[in-house]
Amino acid sequence: MCGCTSSTGNKKTNPPNQSGDSSTKKRNTSTKMPKHIPIPKQLASIKALEKGSDLEKAIATAALVFDNAADGDGKLSKSDAKQLLESQFIHFMQGQETKPKYQEIISALDENKEDKIYFEDFMVQLLSLTLLSDLRQEIQNVRKTK
Repeated sequence: MCGCTSSTGNKKTNPPNQSGDSSTKKRNTSTKMPKHIPIPKQLASIKALEKGSDLEKAIATAALVFDNAADGDGKLSKSDAKQLLESQFIHFMQGQETKPKYQEIISALDENKEDKIYFEDFMVQLLSLTLLSDLRQEIQNVRKTK
């Protein structure tokens, strides 16, 4: 037994004379961070996509991922865009480092890191990386072998 409330069965974690409710409320209200809503749940809340095609849902997903990372003006810093691509598009980018066009796209994100980009520019970069990717060829090959 480790002594934690789940192993001891003791539900009270505060010292005597302290209300568990008030300390919990203080902790939760001081953080004013917006609640993160998962992308699938956000997608499900868009009525127009209830019967949407796979392609419509894919583009909506890209838009939601961008919007969740963007600032209040709907822009993303170039360095944040690069980080977003590296974390959310890793399998498409993997192994592309030696391709000149890939280097050009990534270099554009490294230059003037304080500059910000709109969703449209982000999508151009996303689609360009898709076209360059070896994973794109692998996707095409799967369809041909079935």
